[in-house]
Amino acid sequence: MPAKRDPKLARAGVSAYNKPKRTPNHKIKSHVVVAKSGGQTKTIRFGQQGVSGAGKIQTSAKQKARKKSYYARHNAQDSKPSKMSARYWSHKTKW
Repeated sequence: MPAKRDPKLARAGVSAYNKPKRTPNHKIKSHVVVAKSGGQTKTIRFGQQGVSGAGKIQTSAKQKARKKSYYARHNAQDSKPSKMSARYWSHKTKW
């Protein structure tokens, strides 16, 4: 008997847990993920629509300044954000 698929995955339109997906048709948020930690699951929408991150490899001083400002605004000094938070996924995916 096949395992039942979580309805949260189908509703969010993602293929698996902890796999972020772009949502170009969403009005406000740019990404969605169904996060799973232990037995707990949570649908998280994150990122501002139409704004790209600085990327993993910053080539210009302007991109480095954008990343520095972003981390200052989002309390990035906490080195271990929870996997169940939008901040964790935004840092991992967009920045």
